[in-house]
Amino acid sequence: MRVCLILLPLLLSSPALASDPDLLPTSVREMMEAAIANGNETDIATVSKIAKQTNPGSADEIQRMVNSWKERTKATHDTVIREARFTELWTGRIEAGGFRSTGSTSEIGISANATVTRAGLQWSHKLTASADYRRANGVTSRERYFAGYEPRYEFDPRGFVYGLAQFERDISIGYDQRYTASVGVGYKLIVSKPVDLSADIGPSVRKANYVTGEEETKLGARGSMALAWRITPTLTFKQTASGYAESDVYTLNALTAIETKVASRLSAALSYNVQYESETLLSARDFDTLSRVTLTYDF
Repeated sequence: MRVCLILLPLLLSSPALASDPDLLPTSVREMMEAAIANGNETDIATVSKIAKQTNPGSADEIQRMVNSWKERTKATHDTVIREARFTELWTGRIEAGGFRSTGSTSEIGISANATVTRAGLQWSHKLTASADYRRANGVTSRERYFAGYEPRYEFDPRGFVYGLAQFERDISIGYDQRYTASVGVGYKLIVSKPVDLSADIGPSVRKANYVTGEEETKLGARGSMALAWRITPTLTFKQTASGYAESDVYTLNALTAIETKVASRLSAALSYNVQYESETLLSARDFDTLSRVTLTYDF
């Protein structure tokens, strides 16, 4: 932006404007080249906008410079991804929160979540692990562990196919281990700077080992959705949900969160999780909610 303010007078006073309105003045070209060399997309958009306003006859040439930069940037980006090893280009986040109270009541609660992702040209991979633990006066009221892996292949800019493999342990609901596998198709319903919304659906199979020693395997259908609404550059609303429908058994897990950045890599989040099991060994716990305040670190 500072580059724009310094060089704006050159745009307005250049003699080339009067002699030939269709010729891009040298000063304007140099300003565009300087912005492009810095590689900041916001600065390039601002500079090109002012350049077009003050040189309307050269708008096409200015846009060609911007398009050429975008094509070169994309080609470089694609080359880096294509030549990277599988162990490279991973990004992730760690989210953690907890509490400890003593006195008339002794209670401890811990919540942690870690996610790592790798986005390729068409393939993407996501690994997720989480843990929720709560114990009061020697009695464990919540003990939930989760781990999952989800590969995704995008066959066009909006459509994709996915795979899913996950493990769960939730003794408070009644199962010691539950394994899930699913494949299906999905679609990005909204793709924009402020809002992203996608949904997917497919068949699933789940094998549960209950705390009583019983086991069962069920076929069913799975669906999920993910919404991210970037309200401001530092404030984001998120909503995710997944559901399973089997023979007379239904499961729903929904997470609502509001997240705000407190530093470049650090965020604070307030979330509310709802888990519903239509059929559990512990029927009194078929509907479970959890509110959390956590800190998140991106890497």
